[in-house]
Amino acid sequence: MAEALAKKLYYSKEEYLEMEAAAAYKSEYYQGEIFAMSGGTRKHSIICINLYRTISEATYHNDCVLFESNMKLEIAEADAYVYPDVMVVCGDAEAAENTPDPISNPILVIEVLSPGTESFDRGLKFEYYKTVPTLKEYVLVSQSKPKIEVFFRGNENLWTYTIVEGLDKTVFLQSLDYEIALKEIYHKL
Repeated sequence: MAEALAKKLYYSKEEYLEMEAAAAYKSEYYQGEIFAMSGGTRKHSIICINLYRTISEATYHNDCVLFESNMKLEIAEADAYVYPDVMVVCGDAEAAENTPDPISNPILVIEVLSPGTESFDRGLKFEYYKTVPTLKEYVLVSQSKPKIEVFFRGNENLWTYTIVEGLDKTVFLQSLDYEIALKEIYHKL
């Protein structure tokens, strides 16, 4: 009887997708394990809204589409499904295999760092993102100060790193050929 009541520890992708479709909250999936996502802070929300507003200007008149944090990304090589804070796909958005919704081909992913997830976003999650063949740019946005870190995949799979700090500075997103003032990203903070 106790075995029947024990919580299952590992789930297939299909089980996760079925549960996620019916769930009242979002969870991420990593190699069979499911992790509930916590709510964001006021700063996190303001930064995300400012990013959506500014990046939507870059994608409005071209074939790129901006997705916010309700769209799942499948990272097939890592056996994972995640919800990036911001994601951009250029051209046709490709759905993950055998699913209608999760995207599998972003060129840009942005994560707004939170104290509880910062080390994961910088480490293992970035390693997962690197396995997405279409991903050209990974951006980390600090909540605590005006600071943006950009990782750009160039030729031969080499990643360059740029850090921009200060409200008087701008960050250039090479994947979109678009420049954003940090004062726009941190507006009303």
